[in-house]
Amino acid sequence: MRTELFDFDLPPERIALRPASPRDAARLLVVDPGTRPECRDHVVRELPDLLRPGDALVVNDTRVIPARLSGRRIGRGVETPIEATLHRRLDGSRWTAFVKPGRRLHPGDVVRFGDEGRVCLLGQLDATVEAKGDGGELTLAFAFHGAVLDQAIAECGVMPLPPYIASNREPDDRDRTDYQTVFAQDEGSVAAPTAGLHFTAALLDRLMARGIALHKVTLHVGAGTFLPVKAEDTNAHRMHQEWGNVSARTAAALNKVRQDGGRIVAVGSTSLRVLESASGEDGVIHAWTGETAIFITPGYRFRAVDVMMTNFHLPRSTLFMLVSAFCGLEVMQRAYAHAIVAGYRFYSYGDACLLFRR
Repeated sequence: MRTELFDFDLPPERIALRPASPRDAARLLVVDPGTRPECRDHVVRELPDLLRPGDALVVNDTRVIPARLSGRRIGRGVETPIEATLHRRLDGSRWTAFVKPGRRLHPGDVVRFGDEGRVCLLGQLDATVEAKGDGGELTLAFAFHGAVLDQAIAECGVMPLPPYIASNREPDDRDRTDYQTVFAQDEGSVAAPTAGLHFTAALLDRLMARGIALHKVTLHVGAGTFLPVKAEDTNAHRMHQEWGNVSARTAAALNKVRQDGGRIVAVGSTSLRVLESASGEDGVIHAWTGETAIFITPGYRFRAVDVMMTNFHLPRSTLFMLVSAFCGLEVMQRAYAHAIVAGYRFYSYGDACLLFRR
């Protein structure tokens, strides 16, 4: 499909720079292609009343690390300022990263991060450029390993806010809490599964009281989630690999929900993508651990997910393509047009949609 089909104009003032407070006070646009009207205005705290007893929410329990690092190239000529966003852990000491300006770095160069930190009492974190990839990624081999490296990154890194927020303000201490879901447990993401940001303990209590189950999967979100689709046709776009996991216990519980007539409600595109990666053609969800680069566009046949809660996404993004596959492109174009006119807040810190599959 032509990428331009997924374009739309968004007024800059619709981009949220801070989340709603409390989190479940965010607005929730219900989009159901099978009803009239197909768009209805609600708030997130009304979610229990919009679902049915016996349904099951599936959330992503990944935890965001402060993956944006600032430093400088050392040891070769003039020291060059460098900004790196870690993308994907390769092993105990190596990460792939998107680096600015990447053209100034070559294999063998050393980058020093975090002069002001307490990193291992040295106040610095060094990494050697090991390789440069075709997609603009660099492989960085850090001087520290394992838990010591994790501590070093936590001390000298900042939360990797999306460019549309970071270009308007600097990350601060509030973001270390705001950009983390209540489900966050398994460290490894460099972007938040943002639909999960809307949940509070009180909302979870009300969901359970209504007979709606909660299950967890993991997908470590990479920095590739921020990249636009540059190809003119979606067939030419390649997704970055992301690591995910669905336990045998979760798979069995979700299959039982389906057998008993309940619906699987994916909280966020990350939960949906990992569930679809773990499902067979017959819709049965299997225990699964591995890398996924699943790219969902209109025409995809969904196997595991019946309902989806998600934020509003960027034009020409793989995520807007995914929701267009879920509800239909024309339906989502009308829904986004309604949201813009009605004053919904967009993107990571913005409001949410509850989408029912076409």
